Amino acid sequence: MKLSPREADGYFAKPDTDKTGLLIYGADAMRVALKRQQVLASLLGPEAEEEMRVTRLPGGDLRGDPALLLDAVKAVGFFPGPRAVFVEDATETAAPAILAALENWAPGDAQIIVTAGQLKPSSKIRNAFEGHPAAYAVGIYDDPPSRAEVERVLAQSGIKNVPRDVMSAISELAVSLGPGDFAQTIEKLSLYKRDDSSDLTVEDVEACAPRSTEAALDDVLNVVAEGRAGEIGPLIRRLQAQGTNGVTLCIGATRHFRTLYACASDPGGAAQGIGKLRPPVYGKRRDRILRQAQGWGAAKLQTALTVLTDTDLSLRSAGQTAPAMALVERAMIRLAMLARSR
Repeated sequence: MKLSPREADGYFAKPDTDKTGLLIYGADAMRVALKRQQVLASLLGPEAEEEMRVTRLPGGDLRGDPALLLDAVKAVGFFPGPRAVFVEDATETAAPAILAALENWAPGDAQIIVTAGQLKPSSKIRNAFEGHPAAYAVGIYDDPPSRAEVERVLAQSGIKNVPRDVMSAISELAVSLGPGDFAQTIEKLSLYKRDDSSDLTVEDVEACAPRSTEAALDDVLNVVAEGRAGEIGPLIRRLQAQGTNGVTLCIGATRHFRTLYACASDPGGAAQGIGKLRPPVYGKRRDRILRQAQGWGAAKLQTALTVLTDTDLSLRSAGQTAPAMALVERAMIRLAMLARSR
C-alpha cells in the first residue's frame, strides 16, 4: 500500500508491529535516513540494538546472496519483542531477494524495512510494496517540514515552553537548513536548555543555530548600516577567504537595504512597516533592522540603493578591470559614511 505524506507522518510515529514491512525511498538520503531512524525507534523501542532485535543488511549484499534477507527475516531472536531487518540503500539488483522475502513472510517474522534512493514508478521493489496488502511504501520528497513535524522533533528532544513567535522562528530555520543540520541544531538546543525550565527565546535559537557564510555576510551589512566604517575591511577579508565574491556581497547588500527601505517608507512608519515583512523577522534581528531603518530614513536609503545599483552595474560591465571586492568595499565604506551623515 502507498501512504500519502500525511498518512506517513502518523505511521512513522506509531508503526503497526503486525505488518510485513515498509519501503522508504527518496532522492535526499538524509531525509530518508531520518525517517528510517524514527520508524525503527517507534517500532522496536530504545533497547533494540542492545537486544539484537534489528539486523542491518547492505542492499548490495543481496545481489550475491539472495537468501540472506529471508534467512534474517525467519531467524529467531534471543530476546522477546518485535524484530526488524533493515535493508539499506537497496537498488533493483536486490529486487529478487526483497520480493522473495515479502512473499514468504509469515506472522512472527521480523519486519522488513527497506530504504532506497529515488525509485521510478516501474521499480519492482516499489511495485512490490505498493501492491502488498500488509506492507507500505512511502516516498520522501524535498518538502520543508510541516509545523506538526517541527513540534514532534521538539517534543522528542524534550524542549518545552515554546512561545508562538519562537516556534515561527524555528519553523523558518527548519526551512532554511537541511534536515541533518536542523536535527543537530535541535539537539544542541535541547542541551543548551537542559535543566532550564524558562520559556525558549529567539536568542536561545540564534545561539544554537549554525554560523555560516550568510551569517558573516549579515555581520558586514550590519556594520555598514550602522556606520562603523573602520570594521568593514577585516570583515570583507574574512568573507573573501570563505569564497564570497563581490557580486554576491553586492546582491546581499542590495537586499538588506531594500528591506530597510520597505520599513522606512511605510506610511505608518518603520515600526509598522517591519511587521509587513515576509518572511517576518523576530527577536534581536527585528530590533536591529528597525533601528537601522529609523536611523537612515527613506530618503537616504534611496541614495544607498542608487550607490549599490551603480556598483552592481560596474561589477557586471565587460570593461571593468578593477578588483571586484575593492569596488564593493569602497561602496560599503561610502554607505557607512552616509549612515553617519545628518
